Amino acid sequence: MAPATLGLLFLSTIASALPASGGSSQALSVPHRRCGPVSEFYGQTADDWQSYGTDQWLSDWFSNNSDEISSNSNGFAGAFGEWAIGNPDWSCRDDGSASSCDLDLCDNNVLNNRGDDIRSAYYVLEGINRLHSYFAGISQAFETSAIATSLSKESWSLTFYEAKDDSSAINTLKEVLTLTTTVIAVGAAFAGLGPAAPAAFAGAIAAAAGGASTAAQIQINAAQDDTFEKDADLGAILSKVVVGSMKSFTSANNQLVAGQNYENSGDIKTYLSGGAFVNFGGVDKNAVIDQMNAFLLGNAVNQLWGQQKIFIMGGGQCGDDQGIGSGPQDYSVCRDGKAWYLYYWHEGNGDFLSEKQWGYVTVPPGADQLGQGDFAGVTVADVINSSLDSYNVAEYAYDADKAAERVQDALGGGWQNPGAQGPSWEGTFTVPVCDVSDAVNQDWYMKEYILEDHDENARPVWCGPICSNDWDKTKRFIEAAGMGGFKSPKHICTDNGVDIYY
Repeated sequence: MAPATLGLLFLSTIASALPASGGSSQALSVPHRRCGPVSEFYGQTADDWQSYGTDQWLSDWFSNNSDEISSNSNGFAGAFGEWAIGNPDWSCRDDGSASSCDLDLCDNNVLNNRGDDIRSAYYVLEGINRLHSYFAGISQAFETSAIATSLSKESWSLTFYEAKDDSSAINTLKEVLTLTTTVIAVGAAFAGLGPAAPAAFAGAIAAAAGGASTAAQIQINAAQDDTFEKDADLGAILSKVVVGSMKSFTSANNQLVAGQNYENSGDIKTYLSGGAFVNFGGVDKNAVIDQMNAFLLGNAVNQLWGQQKIFIMGGGQCGDDQGIGSGPQDYSVCRDGKAWYLYYWHEGNGDFLSEKQWGYVTVPPGADQLGQGDFAGVTVADVINSSLDSYNVAEYAYDADKAAERVQDALGGGWQNPGAQGPSWEGTFTVPVCDVSDAVNQDWYMKEYILEDHDENARPVWCGPICSNDWDKTKRFIEAAGMGGFKSPKHICTDNGVDIYY
């Protein structure tokens, strides 16, 4: 048929599809793009990834295509892109390009002709693409000033530390920075998990957390020594370390897509394992920043309070009335039927004419500001619950190493998502705990004053092994609470002939 005839036939066909003048209007039939077999696998989930053995399939692909990975300038992503979609330039690198990881799979001839491999290849393509978006999301979240603004609003040391008359020295920053590596690991995991539990893809999330923690440690090690002395700038310094660490962590993207192992945390097979990212919906940037800020604030407050006589006491029934006194209800938690109270033993002025010469129990510095304003992300309940869990795990020895170990165990074991739990997660606070419930059945001198309300005239009296009816544990508590050699809680006891062994 001549070209002119074909043209007339085409025009005639179009004309016949148009509505007749004055007739009823009909919508033109727009041609629809016809997808190949890959469309059958859209709507993928982590369960699909696992059900169809995608981890093993990807491992086999790596083994069978090692030469192609080595020879492609983009490493694994380029080799896989060439094999799966006919694009050797599919790099998924974080290099400023907005299209380096694009997918257009519906009618891609290469993918749709892969037969039995279409499903697994599609899942892996989506996993790589969404892992790339995970790193991009973290990068974008920490390009904003939100974390810096949030952390730098106020000098925390002025809010949560009450300097003694003769000194304003605080030894906090180094300890807080040490814990920051764990906070960043929690943040990286939370960015990938959101509120979900890590169980099904614990390996992938634990790898991400480990990689972020390593990035943070590198950042901290590179900090100037004088940084550790600038406590007044604690929030600003933390924000700098966090932003730097998370930005550094995003460099993992390029190493992973090239097929390399990132800082011994694993290669891309580890990060994709279990289908962790196959249907990842993106980083909730605000939620990640809010949670990381809450954890960092919690760690900082914990370290500041750890240098003061601040402790948690309780274990009796909620509502008290058991003959061992009554604690401050506004600074308490009722947990499993037991009441726990937060205290600060304010030192006295030593003036024997003053009723405050021995000090008194009151609200810890800054505790009245928790749960509101700049400190809305952390509550008194978080302080008590986190400290109780820390105590149950390691008594008074819950340190930075234990914190890192427990986070990795929770994520790797799939039994908890610390980021979703928030600052009530164990180790955020390690305020010393004393369980005084055994005192209920003891005949100790003045035991009705073991618990007191917050009051400038309130001075508890501890004339026995108040912590679990155990002198050794009571002594460990006294030391942990910074009250070693402090005579106030036992002054009346010794004056009345009661032997005290703490």
